[in-house]
Amino acid sequence: MTGGSKPLRADLRIIADWIPRGARVLDLGCGDGQLLAHLQADKQVSGYGLEIDPDNVVASIGAGVNVLQLDLDDGLGQFEDNSFDVVVMASALQQVQQPDELIREMLRIGGQGIVTFPNFGHWRPRLSIAWHGLMPVSKALPNQWYDTPNIHLCTVRDFEKLCASNHIRVTQRHVVNHEHASSLRTRVFPNLLGEIALYQLERG
Repeated sequence: MTGGSKPLRADLRIIADWIPRGARVLDLGCGDGQLLAHLQADKQVSGYGLEIDPDNVVASIGAGVNVLQLDLDDGLGQFEDNSFDVVVMASALQQVQQPDELIREMLRIGGQGIVTFPNFGHWRPRLSIAWHGLMPVSKALPNQWYDTPNIHLCTVRDFEKLCASNHIRVTQRHVVNHEHASSLRTRVFPNLLGEIALYQLERG
């Protein structure tokens, strides 16, 4: 955390630990630029954020982040192969039209990808559907079914099956609760007890 800035969000702290000093980073759906601003100050990274929301674009510029206003659903064809060391997509995988294609594109333009998403296989969503017959609402999935931005919810197992079928290697996995705390239980039963999944990926 830099002087005068707000504390880094818990999931972004985990991501920041995975990014090497001096890396070239592309942050997809960078929000207010908090992650890149921290990495620029703490690890001397360089790079860009992509963001569609105009208020977040303004906030990112105010934080000293290079940001491009782009829709991730338009693809990443404007970026050359291997133009970044790390491509990050935090909490946006479930909101894009073609998550599988976007992950492949991330690993085309970056040597490493970092992806996070809410785990729909957690016991609370399962119980909500099985017991109440309702789409779940929780701290990890706070929206009602009719106003959620999430269009492609998945489970830990779904995601790892996708990686295997695309020859994508998982180099690190961190499955946590809604406060981004890990435990022995979430490590032993990640798909049942983990609410949020964080993955570090490389081309296979």
